[in-house]
Amino acid sequence: MTQSLEEIRFWSRIMKEHAFFLSLGFTADQTELIKEAKQFIVIFERIEEQVSQYNEKTDPEVIRKFNIQVYQAVASIWAYKRKVLGLILSCKIISNNIPLLVDHTSREAYYFANRLKELNEGILQPIPEAIIKENVFFLKIMADHSKFIGHLLDPSERKLVDQAREFSNDFDQLLFQAQDLDHMRPHSETKPMLEQFLDQNRVSVVSLRDFKKTARELIEACKIKSNIPALLADHVYREADHFLHIIDAFDAHLTSQKA
Repeated sequence: MTQSLEEIRFWSRIMKEHAFFLSLGFTADQTELIKEAKQFIVIFERIEEQVSQYNEKTDPEVIRKFNIQVYQAVASIWAYKRKVLGLILSCKIISNNIPLLVDHTSREAYYFANRLKELNEGILQPIPEAIIKENVFFLKIMADHSKFIGHLLDPSERKLVDQAREFSNDFDQLLFQAQDLDHMRPHSETKPMLEQFLDQNRVSVVSLRDFKKTARELIEACKIKSNIPALLADHVYREADHFLHIIDAFDAHLTSQKA
């Protein structure tokens, strides 16, 4: 149950910020979509307030019911994001919310909802499978982030745009490798392969996280030209840092098994 509280603390803020970013991307006449987005901001702010009142000593049954409540909110924002994506792809609306960004946010909502369901039911993937699946998910997220950064930087920021493009290519390749490893399961679930897999991914994630941190600092100091809000820069930095914590936790598990 402690694990579900940690997931909710991290992802509820991410969901709230998704709703905020989406609301900024709609045109002034898309009032209903903006209203729905703002309702989700309120919903996830309340969840953030509620989760701050719980800890490892809280009655597990209270946490279980809270998880169900959060799951329902996440399922609702997932459905909202998919609706918005459908409206954009069918050309029923035109907004500054690009399709890949909307799809990206919906994938994160689906991931969060699935994590809550697994934790509430106590049915988790075996560690070797989880290592590969989690990395497939987060490598795609990191590849998307790199593309968004390159897209939102002013074209005159040539060096930064080139760096973002390089990160995009790097994470695309890492994602393809992870998918290949996934297709080879269970035979690919050996400790040496998983250790190498995590080590290789860690190097690239550390580099991208540090790039995001630098970009955030430059944006906050108004030193570069971009359409990236400081909150979005911090948002993508936190997700990279979260991924690193997951990699380290998996690595620690493999090390303890070896010992």
